Amino acid sequence: MFNKKDEQRNINENQLEGRNAVLELLKSGKDIDKIIVAKGNVEGTIKRIIGEASRKGIVIQEVARQKLDEISQTKNHQGVIAIASAHSYATVEEILENAASKNEPPFIIILDGITDPHNLGPIMRTAECAGAHGIIIPKRRSVGLTAVVGKTSAGAIEYMPVAKVTNISNTIEELKEKGVWIASTDMDGETYFNADLKGPIAIVIGSEGEGVSRLVKEKCDFNVSIPMYGNISSLNASVAAGLIMYEIVRKRKFL
Repeated sequence: MFNKKDEQRNINENQLEGRNAVLELLKSGKDIDKIIVAKGNVEGTIKRIIGEASRKGIVIQEVARQKLDEISQTKNHQGVIAIASAHSYATVEEILENAASKNEPPFIIILDGITDPHNLGPIMRTAECAGAHGIIIPKRRSVGLTAVVGKTSAGAIEYMPVAKVTNISNTIEELKEKGVWIASTDMDGETYFNADLKGPIAIVIGSEGEGVSRLVKEKCDFNVSIPMYGNISSLNASVAAGLIMYEIVRKRKFL
């Protein structure tokens, strides 16, 4: 178990502040989840940082200087803060190679809009236990591989490949071209007990509040739903993901 102080300390370990520190991080080649800069501050070294980050495809977030002041730990951020990843990312191709190396049809989890590290960590843990070959997340509107995610994954971060992509819809199209069927979770979908989940499959899990986005859902081959019999109409995202992942295991291993 860990408390709020532990969580805050873990987050801070991956937060670098100041122009020189962020430049050196960019040079190091380490995975960076995002770089936060003060609005309107695009001159000198900051302009160089933005240019280098853009070239590497790193998310750049502009916020009011007051917001930077609030999240700064050193109180000397010089207009820029970088959030480094706690673990290296894989590629989609490496996830597919992971499946091929085990002579298994791909079993992939795609997360659309999961921003809570306490959801991503447990999803990674369950995916590893269920034998999934990898997880795909978007660069924007998603939590990255933070220290909190690593802790809540109970060590799964060391074994479960996670790919970060620019566009989930485009990635779905690429997976479909490689013979992977894509299923999204949706209240109007076929009950997941009855769905065919035995072959090459990628399951799309949306956020608790908004679900799978419309554009992503339109790219999917079919929808699956989890039946609800109580008064509450939705499950926690990590619980929903776990139920569907183990239905895939049941259909692949026991039917």
